[in-house]
Amino acid sequence: MGDFSHRSGAALVLGASGGLGRATARMLVERGSDVALTYFRSERALDPLLDTARTHGRTASTWQLDLSDAARTADIVNQVAEKFGGIHTLVYAAGPHVPMVHLSKVPPADFERQVVTDVAGFFNAAHATLPHLRESRGNIVAVTSAGTSRFPVRDGLSIGPKGAVEALVRGIAAEEGRFGVRANCVGPGMTTDGMAERLIASGDLDDTALDVARGNIPLRAFGDADDIAEAVCFLASDRADFISGQKLDVDGGFGV
Repeated sequence: MGDFSHRSGAALVLGASGGLGRATARMLVERGSDVALTYFRSERALDPLLDTARTHGRTASTWQLDLSDAARTADIVNQVAEKFGGIHTLVYAAGPHVPMVHLSKVPPADFERQVVTDVAGFFNAAHATLPHLRESRGNIVAVTSAGTSRFPVRDGLSIGPKGAVEALVRGIAAEEGRFGVRANCVGPGMTTDGMAERLIASGDLDDTALDVARGNIPLRAFGDADDIAEAVCFLASDRADFISGQKLDVDGGFGV
């Protein structure tokens, strides 16, 4: 499947060292795209992606990036565009570990930090990338959460900022469509990779909580990173060329 082999420039994947970001970047490469990959701490996690790119005859490069630094973000976006001759897709798959706690127990300073990290981080990247996406008539896909459609108790520290990211995506879709730019979201439900994997490892989700979560999903199963990557790659491809301002939940039916 060569969905991106005709595209000039690269896909910029923010948070490519995480489980969902890695799967998405790998699938973009397999479907014909060069990729620019950012990480916050885990540079070595990107080594398999560099190998995959070489195997498929594509180019992949990595950059360390703290998205809360607007100037640094803009500089790296411009470096990516210069190196690859443009950017055709921005994938936002970044985000720190977010503990599960009731909103009443979230310190305001922690909520402020999450908003800066997630919402402002996304805006910094989107703002810097839009001029390049206008040139390529490209698109943005933000990985958010199925929890903005059906609220999961104790996950408000994550869901609140993700809802703001989704509002920004809709705004970009409304304002940038005249330039041929599309913007959409993918909302992961419970998966065995990414945030859920970290919550299980940290003990925030024990076996009882996992059984309850599984019981709330009509398909009675958790998804995986490839399920999310498929949705991202579809929305980024020409097969979705008349879809903009939308959110595709990949959640096993959790939100119905």
